[in-house]
Amino acid sequence: MKTHLALLRGINVSGHNMIKMDVLKTLLENMGYQNVRTYIQSGNVFIDSEEEHGASVGFAIKQEIFKQLGLDVPIVVISKEDLESCFKNNPFLKEKDCDTKKLYVAFISKELNSSAINDLKISQFKPDEAAVDLSRIYIKYAVGAGKTRLDQKYIEKKLNVVATIRNWNTVTKLLEMYNL
Repeated sequence: MKTHLALLRGINVSGHNMIKMDVLKTLLENMGYQNVRTYIQSGNVFIDSEEEHGASVGFAIKQEIFKQLGLDVPIVVISKEDLESCFKNNPFLKEKDCDTKKLYVAFISKELNSSAINDLKISQFKPDEAAVDLSRIYIKYAVGAGKTRLDQKYIEKKLNVVATIRNWNTVTKLLEMYNL
């Protein structure tokens, strides 16, 4: 059995793509996943599966949500190692007086190449900052996530990927839950 963390993008936001967590939990259990656990309403779901490949798990969940609920929900599946790498590789954590309330991580559906940071044209978003690391983009918002154009839609359009963004508090809590 392998534990996967499925990050559902864009559910329960401003009344769109509404999925109650108990409904999602039951749907996943009916698919045969075990030890299904959710965290907050924004689509963070741990599951245990015989399937080793996260992309296969994400695809199966996406199809079942569409079949059962009629919603087209992009999903990025990450491992415990992915979350641990966030803590090790986030360059903003190394800054003196780092304000973690301004930190976010965009989890990406595939590994990014070295030109991805150039493709994003980060300099046009100053004073917001970002750094690319494989299948993650670390973001430090100067003012706040709600007041920037460097968001999930922009990242997806520029890099032709599926992306879902979580704040640092959520990333921290998800790693704690992986360890339960």
